[in-house]
Amino acid sequence: MHTCPEAMGHCKKINEVLARVGDRWSVLVIFSLRNGKRRFNELKRELNISQRMLSLTLRDLERDGLISRHYHPTIPPKVEYDLTDLGQSLRGPVKVMTEWALANHEAIDTARAAFDEQAAEAAA
Repeated sequence: MHTCPEAMGHCKKINEVLARVGDRWSVLVIFSLRNGKRRFNELKRELNISQRMLSLTLRDLERDGLISRHYHPTIPPKVEYDLTDLGQSLRGPVKVMTEWALANHEAIDTARAAFDEQAAEAAA
């Protein structure tokens, strides 16, 4: 099999980006921020995510330039997150993925049940 060094370079770049924007929590955070700023606890409640995982996800998304963090020195302090222009550019792909997930979750559940049943029969 022949592999082109250029293709390998593209695969590496694609992998690096998809590792960030394609993970479960990043997609859900981007989806949640699609209509504007959200506070940390709003995201935590909506996504049913642990504080630690949300903190790590937000930090990674901010590092990659997909979200911005806005600190308001009030009492108590207020922190809001919002999509950057780069993050806004992901709204379309995330919308397509979430619509696909909602449209196909029943078919996936059915396929999983059939697979599990076949695996159980084979193990018996």
